[in-house]
Amino acid sequence: MNPLDARERVRAYLLASAEVKQRAAETCPGEIARAAELMAASLRAGGKILLCGNGGSAADCQHIAAKLVSVLRRDFVRPPLAAIALTTDTSFLTANANDFGFAGVFARQVEALGRPGDVLIGISTSGRSLNVVRAVACAKERQLRTVVLTGEGGGELADLGEVVIRVPSGDVQHIQESHIAIGHVLCALVEGALFGVPGGADGTRLRPRPPPPAPARATGQAGAPGSGQQ
Repeated sequence: MNPLDARERVRAYLLASAEVKQRAAETCPGEIARAAELMAASLRAGGKILLCGNGGSAADCQHIAAKLVSVLRRDFVRPPLAAIALTTDTSFLTANANDFGFAGVFARQVEALGRPGDVLIGISTSGRSLNVVRAVACAKERQLRTVVLTGEGGGELADLGEVVIRVPSGDVQHIQESHIAIGHVLCALVEGALFGVPGGADGTRLRPRPPPPAPARATGQAGAPGSGQQ
């Protein structure tokens, strides 16, 4: 490939992705803010966030859960927030799918782990992923709050979700790129609601918070850290 052609393709792709995010910035803020309110209210009341999706959306679920349980920014260390990606337990996923089919793998976990007042975030670029649709339907039956991230079509999920965030595009890649940006904004807004900080969503610099102290390393004791015994 001609290097000039390659650079132009890169430029065109990135501009197209940015244009989708610009449209989302115009059409999605209300739903994003509402989703963050539901998440913060659940966590404040002792609830948790569950997330489900397939493929790239599964990776987004794990990414968002990681930011909530760990931290969004290293310069603001705060208590962990309860979040579980339902996409990570390969033993359960393969056992349940092998015995009963893949369509119920997320709904079954909602039945096991979800409690009234928890929040389920279902991510599907098409809005038609059957296992996500079933999970959201199950969550509603069990009185969980539901948030859906999807594309412009919305699919069945658009009719099921309590809060529906539709990225205004039909391009799967650009929808996914916007979804993870939205995930970061959700985490920032939740941090702001729970801990009274801006979360950096608007570029505001946060005052650094020191990390928790490292545990003391004992020496000379059998099996203790630093003793060389495992």
